[in-house]
Amino acid sequence: MSASLAQWLALAQLRGVPRLDAQRLAAHQLGRTREWVIAHDDARLGARDAAALDALLLRRAAGTPLAYLVGRREFHGLDLVVSADVLVPRPETELLVDWALERLAPMRAADPTQVPDVVDLGTGSGAVALAVAHAAPWVHMTATDASAAALDVAGRNAMRLALPLECVAGNWWQPLAGRCFALALANPPYVAHADPHLQTLAHEPLQALAAGPDGLDALRCIVAGAPAHLAPAAWLLLEHGFDQGDAVRRLLGAAGFQSIETRHDLAGVPRCTGGRWPG
Repeated sequence: MSASLAQWLALAQLRGVPRLDAQRLAAHQLGRTREWVIAHDDARLGARDAAALDALLLRRAAGTPLAYLVGRREFHGLDLVVSADVLVPRPETELLVDWALERLAPMRAADPTQVPDVVDLGTGSGAVALAVAHAAPWVHMTATDASAAALDVAGRNAMRLALPLECVAGNWWQPLAGRCFALALANPPYVAHADPHLQTLAHEPLQALAAGPDGLDALRCIVAGAPAHLAPAAWLLLEHGFDQGDAVRRLLGAAGFQSIETRHDLAGVPRCTGGRWPG
């Protein structure tokens, strides 16, 4: 007799996969909602579904992120497609979006006809860019990424969500010659190459995680290139590692930024630092 959903969920727990993750895997494979899986755990699994679920279970137990297995991730209220070509969007990055919206609000209040140019550098899945575009549809949003595969994911998400997004291929500011922005955002790689935490992130793209011996290479590049691409009074907002707030504030200060501050995420961790370009 074929196994029931309840038996398969119990097996998942024995293999160290959290029940919530197992329920989501089952919902994905069966084309059902998680609520259906909970309410119908007496359902019998067909041979094909059972085999597919066992394969998914093995990959999850080996550390493959759930988002890669189901191909989706929720971020700032948006249902995003993700793949192994991009980082899995993290809840703490929503702070970057909220801060951006806070900086955009006065622009809208001062001139409702204004269409601010906003750029998300190293967009990955497009999570940050699309969340801003969704909450502030009156801006013109541009997203850059050096990875063509990542830009493809961002473009597909923009199409699925019917959100306008200009995708430009290139590294940081490099493809934006001659352009200036009212606001720039970036969640760049900021992990040091020798950081042992990278071992737990082995399934995600290394180029989107690691940035030199101290993890600051990408942040240095972004800050250094920013003055040529920011309008007067424009803001540059950056996500960084838990112990990099001081270093990023120094980078911004040395580059001439003003009103520099660091904001903490819901866990109280210094997560984002930004500054205003005086022009």
